[in-house]
Amino acid sequence: MDTQLDRSAAMNSLDVTGVTVGVDVGGTFTDFVLFDPQRRRSLYHKQPSTPADPAQAVSDGLQALLQKSRLPASALSLILHGTTLGLNAIIQRRGARVAIAISTGFRDVLEIGRARMPSSFDFHADREAAFLPRQRVLEIDARFSPQGEILSWPTEQQLQQLAQAIGRLEVSAVALVTLNGYTRPQAEAELAAQLARHLDGVPVLSAAQLWPEIREYERTLVAGLNAYIQPLMQRYFDRLSALLAQQAIAAPLLITASNGGVLPLDAARERPIDTLLSGPAAGVTAAARLAERSGGGGYVSFDMGGTSSDISVSADGGVERVTRTDIGGLPLILPVVGVSALGAGGGSIVHVDDYGVLKVGPESAGADPGPVAYGRGGSAPTLTDCYLVCGILPADVRLAGSIPLDLAAARQALAALAARCGLHGEHAAEQVASGALAVATTRMATELNKELARRGVNAAALTLIPFGGAGPTHASLFADEAGIDRILVPLRPGTFCAEGAVTADIRRDFVRSLRMAVTAQNFSSLREAVQALGQQAQAWFGQQAAALSSEESTLLQADMRYRGQAYELTVSLPQADELTLNGLQAAFQQLHKQRYGFTSPPEDIELTTLRLSLTAALPRPPAARWQPLPAAGTPVQRPVFLDRRWQQASVWPRQQIQFSDVISGPAIVEQEDTTTLIIRGWQGRLDPAGNLIVTRQPQGDTA
Repeated sequence: MDTQLDRSAAMNSLDVTGVTVGVDVGGTFTDFVLFDPQRRRSLYHKQPSTPADPAQAVSDGLQALLQKSRLPASALSLILHGTTLGLNAIIQRRGARVAIAISTGFRDVLEIGRARMPSSFDFHADREAAFLPRQRVLEIDARFSPQGEILSWPTEQQLQQLAQAIGRLEVSAVALVTLNGYTRPQAEAELAAQLARHLDGVPVLSAAQLWPEIREYERTLVAGLNAYIQPLMQRYFDRLSALLAQQAIAAPLLITASNGGVLPLDAARERPIDTLLSGPAAGVTAAARLAERSGGGGYVSFDMGGTSSDISVSADGGVERVTRTDIGGLPLILPVVGVSALGAGGGSIVHVDDYGVLKVGPESAGADPGPVAYGRGGSAPTLTDCYLVCGILPADVRLAGSIPLDLAAARQALAALAARCGLHGEHAAEQVASGALAVATTRMATELNKELARRGVNAAALTLIPFGGAGPTHASLFADEAGIDRILVPLRPGTFCAEGAVTADIRRDFVRSLRMAVTAQNFSSLREAVQALGQQAQAWFGQQAAALSSEESTLLQADMRYRGQAYELTVSLPQADELTLNGLQAAFQQLHKQRYGFTSPPEDIELTTLRLSLTAALPRPPAARWQPLPAAGTPVQRPVFLDRRWQQASVWPRQQIQFSDVISGPAIVEQEDTTTLIIRGWQGRLDPAGNLIVTRQPQGDTA
């Protein structure tokens, strides 16, 4: 069976009113959300991840979800799927064996980079190693002028010699990068096709065709990293398609993208670089929608999973996107949701360094072997073991309904660590566990405070939205340290990223670098470039997404600066037919005045890059009204080790909390996919949608 053809056929006849499933592949668990519009219900499932074969966990989880829903495989109309497989491959440097062909004289582009030290004040800091060795970067006699003129072009004989050199390297893909290639992306693509004809089935990717933006180093990285992860991602997509075909699941796959939208499978196969931050981006998208439904305002999304914690700040309640981020120490110039990652997740390893200092992460126990308490062979204690030893997690239930926890093993591992810190006695394990939680909390708050200072935002004006398996568990500790006064815990935090995938729209970004003065003489050329970019977006929509959505819209922006400036400001623009010279100049002048406090004459303005984002709306599940189960009596009490002492905490089942209940800390709210800790000095209550609102009590109201 040709699963690729079957999925294409399913895409063309898509029933967008059918059952939709969101999937998020994490390091410890793979999360699922199923939305059934006809029965007006949503179902959730967490499946232990299988790092050796991630597609297997997706297949097994879908099968379990179908059994839970009692639906046939044919009922599924759409699967929206997020994964960090490509991101992990780059961070761990385990991508494919690829080569780069670059204009003569630029062979050392990866070694030189931007010629900056990673830390201006640390003379011992090593720069990030190039992701490819120099011997796999070859030169090609091709380049363009800044105006797009061909300055040099290789002969057939030169291409043949280059192909022979590439053949000896035994690579699986080649990225082609030419100087100023962004000015003639189609010409560079034709050269890539020429070179590919001399190679025996080795694909050649044009950097300018992939992302035609100025700056050779960054464009080289985009193309090189895309080639680096493409074989891995394509194998994964092929494996997943085959497993789904075995289950007779023919529903089309959409892949969540780094910009917070989703892409058709064919687009993700062609450009896996667009999916690097798909999981975290989906969570931020869901957080923005939740914040909007809960009254709006700024928020901090806090996604704490098994391996890391991802933080995103929005001062106005929208989804903040940036055009530059770092991936594994390498700059990426694609539009992505702004997320800062910390190596502090539930599986982060607690250890003592050579100087006797207690530290957390960045190493993680991952899904296999996992924390000591999982009983899968892990010997290094993690934050999850700390939660368990401190009584925050219950020892008598299965984590996410599937993993039993071994309290004695966790306590023994932390007691051994306590001995290295010089702690002994009956509560030594609890003391080191509490200390580790404090260390992780301080790291999180420090990272957040840096982000807030950069934006000039007060923490007290924001709402913390925690999700992931450990987000609500650590949220009140984090908020208390960071100065945030309000926490909004979603109904299903453990599967929130998968829910974000279900509620995402198709989104694809297009770019064109121009580097022209914003003057009357150039304005007609500028408008032509805007129209050409719009036509490119419409052509892509017609080929890739028209079968999925009939509603599409575009957002036009431009990177602009004054002549002589090294960096640009991104300005939002009206559509092409409404664009005027005076309006374009005024928009930049106003933003520059707001950001830097001064303006220069409008004739000094330059437009370097045009950006267009196309969004195609997909149907979203309506917000269901929450109806709690009848209360089962007075909450039970459980001892927890907080503030360096044992104290009693009330334990509340999430589904039995009534709208009239007020939960005063210390308290613990338990549900199948996570545990929420409410510390002393904080109170929790339900909002009308069933979300848990946790707020700081005024001084004097604390018991």
